[in-house]
Amino acid sequence: MPQTIALVDDDRNILTSVQMTLEQEGYTVRTYTDGESALQGLMARPADLAVLDIKMPRMDGMELLQRLRQRSNMPVVFLTSKDEEVDELMGLRLGADDYITKPFSQRLLLERIRALLRRNEASRAEGSGAPPGGVISRGDLVLDETKHTCVWKGGQVQLTVTEFLLVKALAIRPGMVKNRDQLIDAAYGENIYVDDRTIDSHVKRIRKKFRQVDGEFDQIETLYGIGYRYKEA
Repeated sequence: MPQTIALVDDDRNILTSVQMTLEQEGYTVRTYTDGESALQGLMARPADLAVLDIKMPRMDGMELLQRLRQRSNMPVVFLTSKDEEVDELMGLRLGADDYITKPFSQRLLLERIRALLRRNEASRAEGSGAPPGGVISRGDLVLDETKHTCVWKGGQVQLTVTEFLLVKALAIRPGMVKNRDQLIDAAYGENIYVDDRTIDSHVKRIRKKFRQVDGEFDQIETLYGIGYRYKEA
């Protein structure tokens, strides 16, 4: 079965050109010109990944992402303009997995989509660092790679693909400091450029999600100028 990509943008030229590129690569593509129709379509027929523009009529990309995240951890890539730095960071905090700045290379977008889909599949398979069964247990934390679930003190923590891989990278070696480059490689793969602030935004959102389950959560430590580490219990 070919994987399905949802493209959401009010620029029909972008929709047409990107759709052609993705279909040539074997993907099934569904297009939407506004956030409201995209939400209805994706709730009825989920996709494997969505590419969302931020500024759209009827419902913008930010609101669409918030609504999607209430029901789905589907990988999401944001399309932003050069002057939308604040929007990029806000998108990451709301749960986007990646973003690309317009005007963009379709080859770059294709690489990012491939990387996200690979990571999504890999996160559901048994990882090389996990014990048999694909379960990582660190004190009150349990990560199940085969089911893509995260449990903290018995409560479910809903993580996106990127967030899950970051938590795994930190928790699999408690006490070891991971710099941002190492975390980028763990979450995005090698040879993919991602700004350092992207990791910082993801970590902030991860902490927020854990604190919704446990207000005292403080296992992920920041070492300023160095990186992050998962505290040993």
